[in-house]
Amino acid sequence: MSNIVAVNGLSFRYGDRLALDDISLSVTRGSMFALLGPNGSGKTTFFRILATLLTPQDGTATIDGFDVVKDCAAVRRRIGIVFQSPSLDIHLSVAENLRHSGHLYGLRGGDLQQRIDAALAAVTLADRRGERVKALSGGMRRRAEIARVLLHRPQLLILDEPSTGLDPAARAELWRHLGRVQAESDATILVTTHLMDEAERCDRVAIFDRGKLVITGTPDELKSRIGGDCVTIRGGDLKQLAADIDAANFGPARALDKALRIETTSATKLAADLMQRFGERISELTIGRPTLDDVFIHETGHVFETSSESTSSKQKGRR
Repeated sequence: MSNIVAVNGLSFRYGDRLALDDISLSVTRGSMFALLGPNGSGKTTFFRILATLLTPQDGTATIDGFDVVKDCAAVRRRIGIVFQSPSLDIHLSVAENLRHSGHLYGLRGGDLQQRIDAALAAVTLADRRGERVKALSGGMRRRAEIARVLLHRPQLLILDEPSTGLDPAARAELWRHLGRVQAESDATILVTTHLMDEAERCDRVAIFDRGKLVITGTPDELKSRIGGDCVTIRGGDLKQLAADIDAANFGPARALDKALRIETTSATKLAADLMQRFGERISELTIGRPTLDDVFIHETGHVFETSSESTSSKQKGRR
């Protein structure tokens, strides 16, 4: 299948800080693609460039063959954007919000009404069309935002941290509807997220860290790079314990976030050997199948930090 997004050598700076460092990637038409990374990794800067809100300082980005800088009007007709911050008027009804948005795209009359009906049906909000947005739950508001951007039938739907502020049940419901939208409209969906379980739902994942594109692949392809299971060890004096584990040829043991981590193809045997040799120094030992969190650690050498950015960074969009 052809690519709807093609990015080559994209770079962007905020002063002395390199937010995007020579990023190149492509997104297959009709797929669901995740930009996964912690705060400050560059994913929202990347989002804003694709949304034609920032001009790249180096490199190029095209959507459906149109350059995001030279052909921004054509790009905007082909994309639907759901921002992290809410954009609906909470004092208007769901249908009124959609109607006014449709007018911005030049839609009127029966055609607009048909599109509103179809968009609300896609996110199962048809029975809430007359309710004011302020009366809706957080999850329903997000679904209404998605319905709003579906009105002009975009080829690419771009969502920036769409589940921000939602509880787990609402997040799961939102993602079920995103899957339905993708299946029924053939739209390509590109989403930025710092949540591993959301990235797992996508066809392909691009992991960002500190402005760099670390690796891209399907969730299964990425996890297969671990080459086995992950053994996590907690206890006292981890630095010395790691040195002793390595000296006993049980490692390498990597110190991460108040724990040691060992990747191995024989986790059960290794766990037994470790407990026999160092049991009195180990307070906790767990074995787990590789996750995208493990992939991030494996590829970057450090844990996935999800702490909030500083206010100044958020104001400048440095994500």
